[in-house]
Amino acid sequence: MREYLLTLCVTAAVTYLLTGPVRKFAIVAGAMPEIRARDVHREPTPRLGGIAMFFGLCAGLLVADHLTNLHQVFEKSNEPRALLSGAALIWLIGVLDDKFEIDALIKLGSQMIAAGVMVVQGLTILWLPIPTVGTVALTQWQGTLLTVALVVVTINAVNFVDGLDGLAAGVVCIAAAAFFMYAYRIWYSYGIEAAAPASLFAAILMGMCLGFLPHNIHPARIFMGDSGSMLIGLVLAASAISITGQVDPDSLFGGSERNTVHQMVPVYIPLLMPLTIIAIPAADLILAIVRRTWRGQSPFAADRGHLHHRLLEIGHSHSRAVLIMYFFSALIAFGALAYSVNAASMWIVLGVVFLSAIGLVLLLLPRFTPRAPRWAEGFVPPRYRRRRAAAATRTEGEAAAAADADDDAERERVTVGVAGVNGATAVGPRTRGR
Repeated sequence: MREYLLTLCVTAAVTYLLTGPVRKFAIVAGAMPEIRARDVHREPTPRLGGIAMFFGLCAGLLVADHLTNLHQVFEKSNEPRALLSGAALIWLIGVLDDKFEIDALIKLGSQMIAAGVMVVQGLTILWLPIPTVGTVALTQWQGTLLTVALVVVTINAVNFVDGLDGLAAGVVCIAAAAFFMYAYRIWYSYGIEAAAPASLFAAILMGMCLGFLPHNIHPARIFMGDSGSMLIGLVLAASAISITGQVDPDSLFGGSERNTVHQMVPVYIPLLMPLTIIAIPAADLILAIVRRTWRGQSPFAADRGHLHHRLLEIGHSHSRAVLIMYFFSALIAFGALAYSVNAASMWIVLGVVFLSAIGLVLLLLPRFTPRAPRWAEGFVPPRYRRRRAAAATRTEGEAAAAADADDDAERERVTVGVAGVNGATAVGPRTRGR
């Protein structure tokens, strides 16, 4: 665990320290597009944040390669090299898109090529668990097509959700945290070394997102752009592929294939976890495709109909909309994780239902601003502090009083002016002579 934590911290530090210089480079390079109709920010903001995230990925892999236990991942598996190759390709395409706006079909083709590069180097799905059937081995073509499809869907799901400051990085970080906990449990508790690459990828992905978030929270000073969103989407997909198609369920739970998969259907996380970690982005992706196709538009035509846009339209603030998306992403990912640990516990189901109800209440109260208790005011943003709220109320009251005073003074000046004009008219030329 300490080596994973060290890798995470190094990745986060490198990403954080490089984001500032990358922002200056993006401004000089002119990677600051004009405000578009679908954008929610008001000022042109530099992109290319994916440059810092990619070098954070490289730093994390380099450090892990020199650690005692994690070095075995590079010796026994070619998956880290496959990830780096695919990430470099997709990152390069993203950088060009952030600067020159590449066509959507070209980006789609590059995503498929990047997925194919990883497949060629061994990062592919070998088998799938099918309920009531067992573990089904896939042919080479079946595994390749399924792997490419999963990579493309994950990349575009993350890309679609990247519409608010800090949204994509936060949602992916939550998903990576849940996935790391599951993969590490498989590797540490069951002693299955095939889960080690997935744990490493998830830890590095958390570091990339955590290092970039301080620069990207509202109001964002830099955007990750397609160079960042496609990169973290690919790393997330690589983590899912590494553990979904590489870890045999029979080695986890014992028994025959048929009985094992049948008994573990509700909690079979190697199959469900890749879906739960991208549940919110994937739902947004599916809704966007259906919505645009129904209107007769291209599925790649951008609009303002995404989930985060809807939250803004019903009255939620920018920060509140992001926090709501965080909440539901964490609820789905960690709920599935908790259910995988103990599927027989009804408390887990009741807890998920209770938290879902709280989330629905938050959705229905867009203008409700919670206030933290006095003992916790030092740990929350100023807008949630009672004293700050009271001061803001007093300030608004003083401003209103000042505005009323200015109105009274203005009316008085108008009255005096009118009286002066009337007096001048009565006196005649003598007054005008003055």
